[in-house]
Amino acid sequence: MKSINAIRMGGVDVLPLVEGGKGVAISNGISAGHWAAGGGVGTFSAVNADSYDDNGVAIPQLYHAATRRERHEELINYAVEGALIQARRARDISGPKGRVHANILWEMGGAERIITEVLERGRGLINGITCGAGMPYRLSDIAARFNVHYYPIISSGRAFAALWKRAYHKTAGLLGGVVYEDPWLAGGHNGLSNSENPNKPENPYPRVAALRQQMRAFGLDATPIIMAGGVWWLEEWEDWIDNPELGPIAFQFGTRPLLTQESPIAEGWKQRLLGLKEGDVFLNRFSPTGFYSSAVNNEFIQELRGRNDRQVAYTMEAVGDHQAEYGVGARRRTVFLTPPDLSHVRQWEADGFTQALRTPDSTLIFVTPEKSHEILEDQVNCMGCLSTCRFSNWSQLEPDFTNGKKADPRSFCIQKTLQDIAHHGDDPAVLENNLMFSGHNAYRFGSDPFYSNGFVPTVRQLFDRIMTGR
Repeated sequence: MKSINAIRMGGVDVLPLVEGGKGVAISNGISAGHWAAGGGVGTFSAVNADSYDDNGVAIPQLYHAATRRERHEELINYAVEGALIQARRARDISGPKGRVHANILWEMGGAERIITEVLERGRGLINGITCGAGMPYRLSDIAARFNVHYYPIISSGRAFAALWKRAYHKTAGLLGGVVYEDPWLAGGHNGLSNSENPNKPENPYPRVAALRQQMRAFGLDATPIIMAGGVWWLEEWEDWIDNPELGPIAFQFGTRPLLTQESPIAEGWKQRLLGLKEGDVFLNRFSPTGFYSSAVNNEFIQELRGRNDRQVAYTMEAVGDHQAEYGVGARRRTVFLTPPDLSHVRQWEADGFTQALRTPDSTLIFVTPEKSHEILEDQVNCMGCLSTCRFSNWSQLEPDFTNGKKADPRSFCIQKTLQDIAHHGDDPAVLENNLMFSGHNAYRFGSDPFYSNGFVPTVRQLFDRIMTGR
């Protein structure tokens, strides 16, 4: 195994090991601080991070306002205060020389406001901003305002070129690195384009080589590329290290830091990770962001899969094959289905899926009365956690604060489920019935000798293990 040497990133020399940011209370200041103290780059999540009471107990993020707009303001306040607390915790552990980054989801509701206020109030705490899930053109402007480095997360050279030409070329000196996130292997939200097949993973090497070629055309030979998604043992990436075609490379670890003593996830969640099998992580498109995402295929995901499978197209008038009448809702308003689809509907109703919910695509899905009540209640309670949400039809844009479409019952409230699993993950029912983001390599916890007999390392033990190559 080649030796792992420091590289120049963000104006300083650091070991090329980066902790990946995981939102809603998962990548916190404790984990990030210890990772940075080891000589790498620690990353805490600025996406609705936890704040604490005087006893150190996480404060539940509850919403009391009557309207979505007002609840959106509550959410922003929670996010700012939580991020500042996590930034201070990370800095206290890492010391003044540690490299601490904040991860922000560009599609988070109020993302620009949140990261701007955090950087304003937390001057000197944060060395860099990592940002993905969308096209964060304004990221460089925010970084320039506070003289911090920025690290866009992209999944293709074409995406980076668009960001560079539109905005980043104006602030090239603060571009600390470019995170290439493998859209088939990374956990959380994935950057698959409409032209890419989710079922046909591509080798990341030629994609990253193409990204480097694009960056060189912009004069960015020395700017590191951070490989994210699918990284486990560095010996499997030995041909990437000191490779002149790829230039300076760092490696991001998102899934592995979940299973450390400092990781804030519950013990039950950690034990679940140790028992995952290959294929247990499912690439899906249920997220209210509209992006693909990767999560453990538990009962929560299976219910969403069933919900989407129990779906038929309808018309408002008898047209073509849509000749079979069907009554929707309490008033049994007539729509028209094809006769075969009506046959499917009757079987679903016999199985207990008696409630038909309309989607924005002129289809009906069929769920139980209990699930229908939950969906509608969650849509009503929307707190605007995304810039735009297909589940609730929220948009942060004035004047209407809607995305102009019907709310989509095929999705879910992402804030609710991520808060639930983050804070109640010792309950087996919670682990089964909430979104459990994970990278596709998580099954390797069960086969890696490092975790034999249920061993859970400290962050420093994991960091040192990675430095050995294996």
